[in-house]
Amino acid sequence: MSENLNSNNIENDDFNLNNEDCDYKELNTRLKKIKSTIALLEKIIFK
Repeated sequence: MSENLNSNNIENDDFNLNNEDCDYKELNTRLKKIKSTIALLEKIIFK
């Protein structure tokens, strides 16, 4: 029984890592969009 629980925990850990990786990629994408928006705003303001 405990072997089954251990295998479930490992699968859950892998799932959590995949979610964290996905969250990291999404955050990185959002930060790139923010960076490009700021750069565009700087060009408009400092014309």
